[in-house]
Amino acid sequence: QVQLVESGGGLVQAGGSLRLSCAVSGATLDTYTMGWFRQAPGKEREYVASINRSDYTRYGVDSVKGRFTISRDNAKNWVYLQMNSLKPEDTAVYYCAGKRASSTRWSDWGQGTQVTVSS
Repeated sequence: QVQLVESGGGLVQAGGSLRLSCAVSGATLDTYTMGWFRQAPGKEREYVASINRSDYTRYGVDSVKGRFTISRDNAKNWVYLQMNSLKPEDTAVYYCAGKRASSTRWSDWGQGTQVTVSS
């Protein structure tokens, strides 16, 4: 069974940085596309970024482009989201997710980690 456990969230002032980490167990990471999603209060969950087996990255939210960087360490089974120049509107619960390389459905999810950016 695949398990994803996020860490690294917290409270930070606007302009600050955080690095979220996602520990992956029960799967060989290099067979998965991994992603980060977020959900702010009262809003739907939105796709933030993903990285595939070839380390090709995509960013789904225009406002994070140039500020957030997704990366992975297949040897250690970790996925990261480096977040710089944080803004209050980045406040949300951030979720790590995974899907098999051949799938279009995000099948595995972590429990989420809270990121709060104060102005």
